[in-house]
Amino acid sequence: MEQIGRAYRGLLYAMAGIAGAMLIWLMISVITSVMMRNLGMQPFAWLFTSSEYAILYMTMLGAPWLVREKGHVHIELVTAALPPAARRVVSRGVAAACVAVCAVLAWKGAELLITNITRNDLDVRAYYFPKWILTLAFPVSFGLMTIEFGRFVFGKDLMHSGEAGIHE
Repeated sequence: MEQIGRAYRGLLYAMAGIAGAMLIWLMISVITSVMMRNLGMQPFAWLFTSSEYAILYMTMLGAPWLVREKGHVHIELVTAALPPAARRVVSRGVAAACVAVCAVLAWKGAELLITNITRNDLDVRAYYFPKWILTLAFPVSFGLMTIEFGRFVFGKDLMHSGEAGIHE
């Protein structure tokens, strides 16, 4: 069981690492595009398209890791004012709502993925690109976020610390 947990954590950290690499790619592509325009050149079509794809994948791949690390932005004004027992109930309730939302989005993302595969949908901009490669990120990411929020529902750790303020 420990090996499965280690592999799962490795997957989340690998996805976060890829998201970080995509952030670097975004920086490089924007700088390159601006430099080319300032030099009177037309930026490559694939440069802009790859940046758009990177924004999507960076968000989707990094999100489950952010949930695990409590890196998502949340405000603890109400929970900080609650006694510990009530804070636990509210925190687990909020996490349960997050599980429900992420599970629905994972399900709908899987439906979209299957539709893209069966219809052989293409994203036609700079190149013909199979849409399923883009929509694959939705069920994977939201599925993993469902698991991560579920850890706050059923595990020892709570999403809310009880310290007032905005946490990110």
